Amino acid sequence: MSNVRRALVTGGAGFVGSHLCEHLLSEGLDVVCVDNFCTGREENLRQALKSPRFQLVTADVTELPAIEGPLEWVFHLASPASPADYHRLPLETLRTGSRGTENVLICAVEKQARFLLASTSEVYGDPLQHPQREDYFGNVDPIGPRAVYDEAKRYAEAATMAYRRSRDANTTIARIFNTYGPRMRELDGRVVPTFISQALAGMPFTINGSGTQTRSLCYVTDLVAGLVALMAGDTPGPVNLGNPYELTVLEIAKRIAAAAGTAPEVVHRPLPVGDPLVRQPDIGRARKLLGWTPEVPVDEGLRLTVEWYRTRESVLLAD
Repeated sequence: MSNVRRALVTGGAGFVGSHLCEHLLSEGLDVVCVDNFCTGREENLRQALKSPRFQLVTADVTELPAIEGPLEWVFHLASPASPADYHRLPLETLRTGSRGTENVLICAVEKQARFLLASTSEVYGDPLQHPQREDYFGNVDPIGPRAVYDEAKRYAEAATMAYRRSRDANTTIARIFNTYGPRMRELDGRVVPTFISQALAGMPFTINGSGTQTRSLCYVTDLVAGLVALMAGDTPGPVNLGNPYELTVLEIAKRIAAAAGTAPEVVHRPLPVGDPLVRQPDIGRARKLLGWTPEVPVDEGLRLTVEWYRTRESVLLAD
Protein backbone atom coordinates (compact mmCIF):
# COMPACT_ATOMS: atom_id res chain seq x y z
CA MET A 1 0.00 0.00 0.00
CA SER A 2 3.03 2.29 0.17
CA ASN A 3 2.50 3.43 -3.43
CA VAL A 4 -1.23 3.99 -3.02
CA ARG A 5 -2.28 7.54 -2.18
CA ARG A 6 -5.91 7.87 -3.24
CA ALA A 7 -8.87 5.51 -3.58
CA LEU A 8 -12.39 5.78 -4.97
CA VAL A 9 -15.18 3.86 -3.20
CA THR A 10 -18.56 3.72 -4.93
CA GLY A 11 -21.39 2.93 -2.54
CA GLY A 12 -19.18 4.29 0.21
CA ALA A 13 -22.08 5.43 2.41
CA GLY A 14 -23.44 1.91 2.66
CA PHE A 15 -22.90 -0.70 5.35
CA VAL A 16 -19.70 -2.26 3.97
CA GLY A 17 -18.61 0.81 2.01
CA SER A 18 -18.50 3.10 5.04
CA HIS A 19 -16.36 0.62 6.99
CA LEU A 20 -14.04 0.37 3.98
CA CYS A 21 -13.74 4.16 3.73
CA GLU A 22 -12.78 4.43 7.40
CA HIS A 23 -10.22 1.65 7.07
CA LEU A 24 -8.56 3.27 4.05
CA LEU A 25 -8.43 6.62 5.83
CA SER A 26 -6.83 4.93 8.86
CA GLU A 27 -4.14 3.58 6.52
CA GLY A 28 -3.32 7.12 5.36
CA LEU A 29 -5.10 7.13 2.00
CA ASP A 30 -7.17 9.95 0.58
CA VAL A 31 -10.67 8.63 -0.13
CA VAL A 32 -13.32 9.77 -2.61
CA CYS A 33 -16.76 8.33 -1.81
CA VAL A 34 -19.51 8.27 -4.44
CA ASP A 35 -23.04 7.46 -3.29
CA ASN A 36 -26.56 8.45 -4.32
CA PHE A 37 -28.00 7.49 -0.88
CA CYS A 38 -30.71 5.23 -2.28
CA THR A 39 -29.69 2.74 0.43
CA GLY A 40 -26.62 4.36 2.02
CA ARG A 41 -26.89 6.76 4.96
CA GLU A 42 -24.93 9.91 5.68
CA GLU A 43 -24.77 8.96 9.37
CA ASN A 44 -22.56 6.03 8.33
CA LEU A 45 -19.97 8.62 7.26
CA ARG A 46 -19.87 10.61 10.51
CA GLN A 47 -16.30 9.58 11.26
CA ALA A 48 -15.06 9.75 7.68
CA LEU A 49 -16.46 13.25 7.16
CA LYS A 50 -14.24 14.50 10.00
CA SER A 51 -11.15 13.77 7.92
CA PRO A 52 -9.75 16.41 5.54
CA ARG A 53 -8.63 13.50 3.33
CA PHE A 54 -12.22 12.40 2.70
CA GLN A 55 -14.34 13.70 -0.19
CA LEU A 56 -18.03 12.89 -0.62
CA VAL A 57 -19.54 13.05 -4.11
CA THR A 58 -23.32 12.67 -4.13
CA ALA A 59 -24.02 11.02 -7.47
CA ASP A 60 -25.38 7.90 -9.14
CA VAL A 61 -22.76 5.68 -10.79
CA THR A 62 -25.03 5.32 -13.81
CA GLU A 63 -24.29 9.01 -14.39
CA LEU A 64 -20.83 9.09 -12.84
CA PRO A 65 -19.29 12.58 -12.87
CA ALA A 66 -15.63 13.11 -13.67
CA ILE A 67 -13.43 12.39 -10.67
CA GLU A 68 -10.67 14.97 -10.52
CA GLY A 69 -7.13 13.98 -9.58
CA PRO A 70 -5.23 10.70 -9.56
CA LEU A 71 -6.54 7.37 -8.31
CA GLU A 72 -4.62 4.19 -7.63
CA TRP A 73 -7.50 2.05 -6.36
CA VAL A 74 -11.18 1.92 -7.40
CA PHE A 75 -13.57 -0.16 -5.27
CA HIS A 76 -16.97 -0.64 -6.92
CA LEU A 77 -19.45 -1.44 -4.15
CA ALA A 78 -22.44 0.57 -5.40
CA SER A 79 -25.64 -1.50 -5.62
CA PRO A 80 -28.73 -2.28 -3.60
CA ALA A 81 -27.79 -5.51 -1.84
CA SER A 82 -30.66 -6.71 0.35
CA PRO A 83 -33.79 -8.37 -1.08
CA ALA A 84 -35.94 -5.59 0.37
CA ASP A 85 -33.91 -3.01 -1.56
CA TYR A 86 -33.52 -4.69 -4.92
CA HIS A 87 -37.18 -5.71 -4.97
CA ARG A 88 -38.03 -2.04 -4.36
CA LEU A 89 -35.46 -0.85 -6.92
CA PRO A 90 -35.32 -3.59 -9.59
CA LEU A 91 -34.49 -1.46 -12.63
CA GLU A 92 -32.07 0.70 -10.67
CA THR A 93 -30.27 -2.47 -9.52
CA LEU A 94 -29.94 -3.72 -13.09
CA ARG A 95 -28.69 -0.35 -14.34
CA THR A 96 -26.14 -0.13 -11.52
CA GLY A 97 -24.77 -3.55 -12.38
CA SER A 98 -24.57 -2.79 -16.10
CA ARG A 99 -24.20 0.88 -17.01
CA GLY A 100 -22.89 1.82 -13.57
CA THR A 101 -20.22 -0.88 -13.59
CA GLU A 102 -19.02 0.13 -17.05
CA ASN A 103 -18.82 3.80 -16.03
CA VAL A 104 -16.66 2.92 -13.03
CA LEU A 105 -14.51 0.61 -15.17
CA ILE A 106 -13.95 3.44 -17.67
CA CYS A 107 -12.90 5.70 -14.80
CA ALA A 108 -10.42 3.08 -13.55
CA VAL A 109 -8.94 2.59 -17.01
CA GLU A 110 -8.54 6.34 -17.54
CA LYS A 111 -6.83 6.69 -14.16
CA GLN A 112 -4.76 3.53 -14.69
CA ALA A 113 -6.10 2.37 -11.34
CA ARG A 114 -6.69 -1.15 -10.08
CA PHE A 115 -10.42 -1.93 -10.07
CA LEU A 116 -12.20 -4.23 -7.59
CA LEU A 117 -15.76 -5.38 -8.24
CA ALA A 118 -17.72 -6.26 -5.12
CA SER A 119 -19.67 -9.20 -6.47
CA THR A 120 -21.68 -11.64 -4.41
CA SER A 121 -22.24 -15.26 -3.49
CA GLU A 122 -25.65 -14.79 -5.11
CA VAL A 123 -23.99 -15.46 -8.48
CA TYR A 124 -24.06 -19.12 -7.38
CA GLY A 125 -27.86 -18.95 -7.00
CA ASP A 126 -29.40 -21.85 -5.06
CA PRO A 127 -26.24 -23.91 -5.35
CA LEU A 128 -26.00 -27.58 -6.22
CA GLN A 129 -22.33 -27.56 -5.17
CA HIS A 130 -21.61 -27.24 -1.45
CA PRO A 131 -19.52 -25.51 -0.28
CA GLN A 132 -19.22 -23.16 -3.22
CA ARG A 133 -15.90 -22.77 -5.06
CA GLU A 134 -15.04 -20.06 -7.54
CA ASP A 135 -15.01 -22.54 -10.44
CA TYR A 136 -18.70 -23.37 -9.88
CA PHE A 137 -20.92 -21.72 -12.51
CA GLY A 138 -24.00 -21.62 -10.29
CA ASN A 139 -27.68 -22.54 -10.38
CA VAL A 140 -29.44 -19.25 -11.06
CA ASP A 141 -32.99 -18.54 -12.21
CA PRO A 142 -32.56 -15.62 -14.67
CA ILE A 143 -36.24 -14.60 -14.51
CA GLY A 144 -37.05 -15.22 -10.84
CA PRO A 145 -37.76 -12.51 -8.25
CA ARG A 146 -34.09 -12.41 -7.15
CA ALA A 147 -32.79 -12.24 -10.72
CA VAL A 148 -32.44 -8.46 -10.82
CA TYR A 149 -29.63 -8.68 -8.27
CA ASP A 150 -28.14 -12.03 -9.26
CA GLU A 151 -28.00 -11.19 -12.97
CA ALA A 152 -26.80 -7.62 -12.36
CA LYS A 153 -23.79 -9.01 -10.51
CA ARG A 154 -23.20 -11.78 -13.06
CA TYR A 155 -23.24 -9.15 -15.82
CA ALA A 156 -20.92 -6.93 -13.78
CA GLU A 157 -18.45 -9.82 -13.50
CA ALA A 158 -18.63 -10.40 -17.28
CA ALA A 159 -18.08 -6.69 -17.95
CA THR A 160 -15.11 -6.63 -15.57
CA MET A 161 -13.46 -9.55 -17.33
CA ALA A 162 -14.23 -8.07 -20.76
CA TYR A 163 -12.44 -4.84 -19.81
CA ARG A 164 -9.53 -6.88 -18.47
CA ARG A 165 -9.23 -8.87 -21.70
CA SER A 166 -9.95 -6.15 -24.25
CA ARG A 167 -8.74 -2.96 -22.54
CA ASP A 168 -5.90 -4.38 -20.45
CA ALA A 169 -7.69 -3.17 -17.32
CA ASN A 170 -6.16 -4.11 -13.97
CA THR A 171 -9.19 -5.74 -12.37
CA THR A 172 -10.21 -8.20 -9.70
CA ILE A 173 -13.48 -9.67 -8.45
CA ALA A 174 -14.54 -10.39 -4.86
CA ARG A 175 -17.49 -12.72 -4.32
CA ILE A 176 -18.82 -11.60 -0.95
CA PHE A 177 -20.76 -13.99 1.28
CA ASN A 178 -23.15 -13.05 4.10
CA THR A 179 -21.61 -10.14 5.98
CA TYR A 180 -22.91 -8.57 9.19
CA GLY A 181 -22.00 -5.95 11.75
CA PRO A 182 -22.72 -2.38 12.86
CA ARG A 183 -24.50 -0.08 10.39
CA MET A 184 -26.73 -2.70 8.83
CA ARG A 185 -30.12 -1.02 8.47
CA GLU A 186 -32.86 -2.26 10.81
CA LEU A 187 -35.23 -2.88 7.87
CA ASP A 188 -32.51 -4.37 5.71
CA GLY A 189 -34.51 -7.60 5.45
CA ARG A 190 -31.61 -9.97 6.11
CA VAL A 191 -31.47 -12.33 9.06
CA VAL A 192 -29.04 -10.57 11.41
CA PRO A 193 -30.58 -7.06 11.49
CA THR A 194 -34.09 -8.55 11.43
CA PHE A 195 -33.50 -10.82 14.42
CA ILE A 196 -31.59 -8.18 16.42
CA SER A 197 -34.31 -5.57 15.85
CA GLN A 198 -36.99 -8.06 16.85
CA ALA A 199 -35.07 -9.18 19.94
CA LEU A 200 -34.51 -5.63 21.18
CA ALA A 201 -38.15 -4.72 20.53
CA GLY A 202 -39.44 -7.78 22.40
CA MET A 203 -41.05 -9.17 19.25
CA PRO A 204 -41.14 -12.78 17.98
CA PHE A 205 -38.45 -13.89 15.56
CA THR A 206 -39.90 -14.30 12.07
CA ILE A 207 -38.17 -17.17 10.31
CA ASN A 208 -38.74 -17.93 6.65
CA GLY A 209 -39.35 -21.61 6.01
CA SER A 210 -38.22 -24.25 8.46
CA GLY A 211 -35.10 -22.37 9.50
CA THR A 212 -32.88 -25.28 8.50
CA GLN A 213 -31.51 -23.33 5.54
CA THR A 214 -27.93 -22.24 6.17
CA ARG A 215 -25.88 -19.06 6.05
CA SER A 216 -22.20 -18.36 6.75
CA LEU A 217 -21.71 -15.09 8.61
CA CYS A 218 -18.57 -12.95 8.20
CA TYR A 219 -18.00 -9.92 10.43
CA VAL A 220 -17.58 -6.70 8.49
CA THR A 221 -14.02 -5.89 9.63
CA ASP A 222 -12.86 -9.29 8.39
CA LEU A 223 -14.49 -8.65 5.03
CA VAL A 224 -12.86 -5.22 4.72
CA ALA A 225 -9.47 -6.78 5.43
CA GLY A 226 -10.14 -9.29 2.66
CA LEU A 227 -11.16 -6.61 0.17
CA VAL A 228 -7.99 -4.62 0.85
CA ALA A 229 -5.80 -7.72 0.60
CA LEU A 230 -7.41 -8.61 -2.72
CA MET A 231 -6.96 -5.07 -4.04
CA ALA A 232 -3.33 -4.97 -2.90
CA GLY A 233 -2.52 -8.19 -4.75
CA ASP A 234 -2.49 -8.98 -8.44
CA THR A 235 -4.97 -11.85 -8.82
CA PRO A 236 -7.83 -11.21 -11.27
CA GLY A 237 -10.21 -13.29 -9.17
CA PRO A 238 -12.89 -14.18 -8.61
CA VAL A 239 -12.08 -14.83 -4.97
CA ASN A 240 -14.64 -15.88 -2.36
CA LEU A 241 -14.60 -13.71 0.77
CA GLY A 242 -16.67 -15.03 3.63
CA ASN A 243 -16.67 -17.16 6.75
CA PRO A 244 -16.84 -20.92 6.03
CA TYR A 245 -18.44 -21.51 9.46
CA GLU A 246 -21.96 -22.57 8.42
CA LEU A 247 -25.03 -22.10 10.64
CA THR A 248 -28.72 -22.78 10.21
CA VAL A 249 -31.03 -19.78 10.41
CA LEU A 250 -32.51 -21.30 13.59
CA GLU A 251 -29.04 -21.45 15.15
CA ILE A 252 -28.38 -17.83 14.16
CA ALA A 253 -31.65 -16.87 15.87
CA LYS A 254 -30.59 -18.68 19.07
CA ARG A 255 -27.20 -16.99 19.13
CA ILE A 256 -28.68 -13.54 18.58
CA ALA A 257 -31.21 -14.16 21.36
CA ALA A 258 -28.34 -15.12 23.66
CA ALA A 259 -26.35 -12.01 22.69
CA ALA A 260 -29.39 -9.83 23.32
CA GLY A 261 -30.31 -11.57 26.58
CA THR A 262 -33.80 -12.44 25.37
CA ALA A 263 -35.81 -15.58 24.63
CA PRO A 264 -38.34 -14.59 21.96
CA GLU A 265 -40.83 -17.01 20.47
CA VAL A 266 -40.39 -18.02 16.84
CA VAL A 267 -42.96 -17.49 14.09
CA HIS A 268 -42.47 -19.29 10.79
CA ARG A 269 -43.41 -17.75 7.45
CA PRO A 270 -43.35 -19.22 3.92
CA LEU A 271 -39.92 -19.41 2.32
CA PRO A 272 -39.60 -16.72 -0.37
CA VAL A 273 -39.33 -17.94 -3.95
CA GLY A 274 -35.71 -18.50 -4.94
CA ASP A 275 -34.32 -18.17 -1.42
CA PRO A 276 -31.11 -20.26 -1.34
CA LEU A 277 -31.20 -23.28 0.96
CA VAL A 278 -27.45 -23.42 1.58
CA ARG A 279 -24.62 -20.89 1.53
CA GLN A 280 -21.03 -21.68 2.51
CA PRO A 281 -17.85 -20.39 0.87
CA ASP A 282 -14.82 -22.44 0.03
CA ILE A 283 -12.09 -19.90 0.87
CA GLY A 284 -9.12 -22.00 -0.14
CA ARG A 285 -8.22 -19.51 -2.87
CA ALA A 286 -8.32 -16.54 -0.45
CA ARG A 287 -6.15 -18.41 2.05
CA LYS A 288 -3.59 -19.39 -0.60
CA LEU A 289 -3.41 -16.16 -2.64
CA LEU A 290 -4.12 -13.54 0.03
CA GLY A 291 -3.19 -15.20 3.29
CA TRP A 292 -6.67 -14.18 4.42
CA THR A 293 -9.07 -15.92 6.76
CA PRO A 294 -11.81 -14.49 9.03
CA GLU A 295 -10.70 -13.85 12.60
CA VAL A 296 -13.78 -12.59 14.50
CA PRO A 297 -15.80 -15.47 16.04
CA VAL A 298 -19.49 -15.33 15.20
CA ASP A 299 -20.62 -14.98 18.82
CA GLU A 300 -18.22 -12.07 19.38
CA GLY A 301 -19.34 -10.38 16.19
CA LEU A 302 -22.99 -10.77 17.13
CA ARG A 303 -22.28 -9.33 20.58
CA LEU A 304 -20.62 -6.28 19.03
CA THR A 305 -23.47 -5.86 16.57
CA VAL A 306 -26.18 -6.09 19.25
CA GLU A 307 -24.21 -3.57 21.32
CA TRP A 308 -24.14 -1.18 18.35
CA TYR A 309 -27.89 -1.47 17.84
CA ARG A 310 -28.49 -0.69 21.51
CA THR A 311 -26.15 2.33 21.32
CA ARG A 312 -27.84 3.50 18.14
CA GLU A 313 -31.26 3.38 19.83
CA SER A 314 -29.91 5.57 22.67
CA VAL A 315 -28.43 8.05 20.17
CA LEU A 316 -31.69 8.27 18.22
CA LEU A 317 -33.69 8.84 21.41
CA ALA A 318 -31.24 11.58 22.46
CA ASP A 319 -31.57 13.25 19.05
